[in-house]
Amino acid sequence: MNGNLEVLAPVAGTATPIADVPDAVFSGSIVGPGIAVMPDDSPGASIARAPVDGVLMQLRNHAFIVQAADGRAILTHLGIDTVELDGEGFTLCAANGDAVEAGQPIIHWDPAAVRDSGRSPIVPVVALDVPPEALTIVAPIHQPVMDGDALFTLSAPPPEL
Repeated sequence: MNGNLEVLAPVAGTATPIADVPDAVFSGSIVGPGIAVMPDDSPGASIARAPVDGVLMQLRNHAFIVQAADGRAILTHLGIDTVELDGEGFTLCAANGDAVEAGQPIIHWDPAAVRDSGRSPIVPVVALDVPPEALTIVAPIHQPVMDGDALFTLSAPPPEL
């Protein structure tokens, strides 16, 4: 299970540095390094898709974690403080424990409704439990990305001792 892991944009929008996310947990890379996507108004922004092949380890109305076969896990969080919406405006398309393929729909949501509620619809995409140097940003920062475009790669984990 060697090799780099390519992480894809779960939504369409503008690639944004993780440091610009208006939440210290994400902007400070406390949960891990990553990048964010500010969703646009295209249909590709209203469906959050799996960023990698793997198993859906955690699924909430506003966030999900996909764990790749080699154990590396990617968190996708739909908006900031969206847990406060109690699932309103979010429709799950998958279940915990499902095997998913990159690009598969996981959650339908409405970024404009999140924005209208006074919350940021920005979507942090974070690699969990990896050092920052394992991540290489490949998306053009402050430029449009389509859902399914590469955001970053993770270098192969070190061999087990």
